[in-house]
Amino acid sequence: MNLLGKVIWITGASSGIGEAIAYELAKENCKLILSARRVEELNRVRKNINLSDEDVLILPIDLEQHQNANDWTKQVMAKFNRIDVLINNGGISQKSFALETDTAVERKIMDINYFGNVALSKAVAPIMLQQKSGKIAVTTSIIGKFSLPDLTTYSASKHALYGFYDGFRMELRKHNVHVLIVSPGFINTNVAINAIKGDGNLANENSPAMEKGMKTNVFSRKFVKALKSNRNHKYIGKKELLTIPFKLILPNIFYNLMYNMRKNNL
Repeated sequence: MNLLGKVIWITGASSGIGEAIAYELAKENCKLILSARRVEELNRVRKNINLSDEDVLILPIDLEQHQNANDWTKQVMAKFNRIDVLINNGGISQKSFALETDTAVERKIMDINYFGNVALSKAVAPIMLQQKSGKIAVTTSIIGKFSLPDLTTYSASKHALYGFYDGFRMELRKHNVHVLIVSPGFINTNVAINAIKGDGNLANENSPAMEKGMKTNVFSRKFVKALKSNRNHKYIGKKELLTIPFKLILPNIFYNLMYNMRKNNL
């Protein structure tokens, strides 16, 4: 896929993976829509992007309010009159055991990570069908392939994305609209610091795995390379990606190992 001049909408663009992807795509001379909740951070990212005002739209959104997805999409269309790529990257993480997590917090995580993600794709997809072209790129996680203590609802939300988009991909394929699922491993961002606890408060504590994770600029280069390709799925990370085949081949050993590695936190 040639990205030159393409209209690309990035959610979660105010920090971390989304911010790094925005910088990488700006090098491709795309037209960018930058979305997240924090408008001041979106404006900071905008200042670092060497594109004209005609080629950038700052569109603050809150994926928890996913009933507004059609209205957000109309604002993008009013600016650019088309959407070539949607990068559904916005999300929230968790740090709380299942029995200590309020139902309202579980709903919040699912609303943002699953329902908000899906609602935006369903708002954008009809435009791509009319164009007879487009791509939806979805950021999930390797934690969507297995779960760990204190990440139960987060993991469930990422599991759900696999289930939805594997089917949605086949529904859209005959219309020349493609779906790419990208599964990051441990990426060096503040996602763990910004995770929410069982009572809804911020964890405000980083993860050693994240601190040692892949740098966002490295991730973004690999992400954009996958975006240009015809791939349906791409894992991006370091040695933690070995957990995926390990689980498939030796599931009992895998779960015992994961338990023993984390038992001090239980």
